[in-house]
Amino acid sequence: MVFAPGNHRAHTEEEKRYLAGEDIYSKIRCVDSDQKRIVHLGTTSYGTPVDIFEEVVKAQRVICLGNIEYHYFAGYSGGAKAIMPGVSTAGAIQANHSRMVEDTSATGRIEGNRLRADIDEVAKFVKIDFIFNVVLDEKKQIIRAVAGDYIKAHREGCEFLDRLYKVKINKKADIVIVSAGGYPKDINLYQAQKALDNAKHAVREGGIIILVAQCKEGLGEKVFERWMKEATCPEDMVRKIQEKLELGGHKATAIGMVQLKADVFLVSDMGDSFASSMFFMPFDNVQAALDKAISKMREKASIIIMPYGGSTLPHLNR
Repeated sequence: MVFAPGNHRAHTEEEKRYLAGEDIYSKIRCVDSDQKRIVHLGTTSYGTPVDIFEEVVKAQRVICLGNIEYHYFAGYSGGAKAIMPGVSTAGAIQANHSRMVEDTSATGRIEGNRLRADIDEVAKFVKIDFIFNVVLDEKKQIIRAVAGDYIKAHREGCEFLDRLYKVKINKKADIVIVSAGGYPKDINLYQAQKALDNAKHAVREGGIIILVAQCKEGLGEKVFERWMKEATCPEDMVRKIQEKLELGGHKATAIGMVQLKADVFLVSDMGDSFASSMFFMPFDNVQAALDKAISKMREKASIIIMPYGGSTLPHLNR
């Protein structure tokens, strides 16, 4: 079994055991993709190098497992994302992710999304024999499974996800309270950013987002951390990505874009001064953050609550 962390940190043995399950872990060799053991297979029509972990390339059968949820520029997780970026190199991932600045690279969008098309094209170089993807509920229980062709089965799962988690709203709110959805979605800010990005679709210009995320591992990724720490204002992160895309920095840019639209209050385990240095307003608890938000907006401020922000996509009902 090959775990596909992409450009995220490697799994610990304890995490591998948890993800695979004790029975599988004890019987099957479980390894992370290794960016030092790569086979170059060519280049996609979008200019992305296809550099894949050699054990996946040499495998007799490639079966991609994963879950389908919203992704803020690939549209959805799942499908061929197990290969790109899952078992690809940092350079290949960066080439693909550079398209995140395009208008078509958006949450819940596949049609016309060139970044997603680039991901799916990788399967022309590495045959995906079968996928098994699941959709989870808020308790992380499987409520739908799709299997088969890497495109057809995946798209069916995406359609189900839309029926479940694409929520119509009549108007954008003054205040949005959003949780990343608990562990491991809020293990660090790098992961919790997904919920923040979904919340931007529900808040009005000049409104307030209250992000509730423990972030016990802090920021969570070295380049992301450097971008967040070096910025003197949110505009810095947006400007920097236009000069040079750097993997990890793309999430800092996404946060900066949200901060330019709305004030972001952060309820987390991160220290107040540390959170403030990254242009968040820190709070110890949700009630204190909400009280401050209401006093700043007005007593009758409209509020939207997103308890599972990493999975929920607000959609303005026009």
